Amino acid sequence: MTVPSTRKDLMIVNMGPHHPSMHGVLRLIVTLDGEDVIDCEPILGYLHRGMEKIAENRTIIQYLPYVTRWDYLATMFTEAITVNAPEQLSNIQVPKRASYIRVIMLELSRIASHLLWLGPFMADIGAQTPFFYIFRERELIYDLFEAATGMRMMHNFFRIGGVAADLPHGWIDKCLDFCDYFLTGIAEYQKLITRNPIFLERVEGVGIIGGEEAINWGLSGPMLRASGIQWDLRKVDHYECYDEFDWEVQWQKEGDSLARYLVRISEMTESIKIIQQALEGIPGGPYENLEIRRFDRVKDTVWNEFDYRFISKKPSPTFELSKQELYARVEAPKGELGIFLIGDKGVFPWRYKIRPPGFINLQILPQLVKRMKLADIMTILGSIDIIMGEVDR
Repeated sequence: MTVPSTRKDLMIVNMGPHHPSMHGVLRLIVTLDGEDVIDCEPILGYLHRGMEKIAENRTIIQYLPYVTRWDYLATMFTEAITVNAPEQLSNIQVPKRASYIRVIMLELSRIASHLLWLGPFMADIGAQTPFFYIFRERELIYDLFEAATGMRMMHNFFRIGGVAADLPHGWIDKCLDFCDYFLTGIAEYQKLITRNPIFLERVEGVGIIGGEEAINWGLSGPMLRASGIQWDLRKVDHYECYDEFDWEVQWQKEGDSLARYLVRISEMTESIKIIQQALEGIPGGPYENLEIRRFDRVKDTVWNEFDYRFISKKPSPTFELSKQELYARVEAPKGELGIFLIGDKGVFPWRYKIRPPGFINLQILPQLVKRMKLADIMTILGSIDIIMGEVDR
């Protein structure tokens, strides 16, 4: 009788790009010794759409509808950074009311993003129920977005110098009702998840990142704050009107997957606090800086400003970018979303570099999963919170 010999060599396994827990088209080539992960190599680029090159061949205003396709779960942030960069470049003032509307939209978008992180993260580690709950709340946020912007996901709402439209009648009351309702929802999540022994078994002490290590890897957002670093660009950069509200930076010191969960859950509560204060204190006035609507047009001496009699189609408003470079950034739900912009006295940017938080945060994955079990890859990858749209751009 032949005894089957036990194989001693390592096994190389493909995880993704079709795996449901990869959250998009991420491919991991994992080297396994039994259940233990020896090595992990992420392979990107399956969703690369040349977003930076497109930006360099469009005016900022033409490019605005594209940007919601980077991180398609936190669309307001991609729009915010796209208009913030030229605003800073040309020192454009945003009216107070517009700034308040922006903050409300950004924080609602942050909650929607964190909700759609929480559901799949819990599903990845075996808890199906929260996945259904989060859609209930997220649907209400999208109803608010639809009422204000006309679109549920790809809003195209931000404009250089303000927003596209004022809040409709009755929207503020609806939003305040949502805030009251959502606080009970968060309490429900915490009751269901936070002390669940199976959940704690899966996340406690898994994927630990120290504070210094997090800084060295360039991590940002909840990944950084879960490692004990109190760094939030809303407090650091004082953009929009966040300084006028009373809120705290949420952080934990453990640096494991549980800490990242706790940071995101408490961030949703803080976002509700900011939204409530903004809704109650929203000032009157214009929702857009109309002065910059008169974009600097180059006078054509041949036509001598009589071109409107002969040209029936109005040219799309162009915005000239001055000859300088600038790095602008906002605190997106996943971390620091930045844009490096070089103007060249033309309507197109000379260089447009996107710094997506998910891409930078994903770097540390191979280091975190080494010497862990195969099942822990899901937990660690889920706790990083990536969206392939912005990772691949």
